[in-house]
Amino acid sequence: MAIILVSFIVFYEVNRRKQDFKYGLITTSLNRFVAKLVIEIGIILFILYWLSLYKGVPFILIILTILVIFYTFITQKTTLGRSIYAFGGNERATKLSGINTNRIFFLVYVNMGILAALAGIIFSGRLNAAAPSAGSGLELDAIASCYIGGASASGGVGTIIGAIIGGLVMGILNNGMSIMGIGIDWQQAIKGMVLLVAVAFDIISRKKKG
Repeated sequence: MAIILVSFIVFYEVNRRKQDFKYGLITTSLNRFVAKLVIEIGIILFILYWLSLYKGVPFILIILTILVIFYTFITQKTTLGRSIYAFGGNERATKLSGINTNRIFFLVYVNMGILAALAGIIFSGRLNAAAPSAGSGLELDAIASCYIGGASASGGVGTIIGAIIGGLVMGILNNGMSIMGIGIDWQQAIKGMVLLVAVAFDIISRKKKG
């Protein structure tokens, strides 16, 4: 697992630097690039070593890693990914540029259905039950994770890694509030406020850029 992750990171970072160098976008020196790469590898190895001391790497983490790698490649290295970003940013302009927006719309919804089914299977396995109301209320966490991770209300912006980081923030927030003994109603209110702050920050940032 560690070898696969380290190999992927090295390949991804080196390939991205080559592309930046090809188009004249290099902004960091070689020493900084190597230092950044070493820090990233060190963090991953530390996390995997810490997990190995407990009960090993969770199977869900392996699935998540595969999904992150797959969707990062799709969104950043394929025409389909660029079309999805363009569709989210401006549907009319995307359609006028010759992209089949109906096809993109259909593929995105099919993809979300597959991911929802996978999440349902994993969540049912964790609960050891398949209750129809098991995932009630998780929509707020998912939406807030995306906005915290850098997604925009106007669409066309966001990354897979950003969404994962947003999910980690929401997970820490949920666990922290549960440990503190905060009631469910107040937990929902606090998460709603976090979502409002993230959306407001996005709107203000866009106005400043405009």
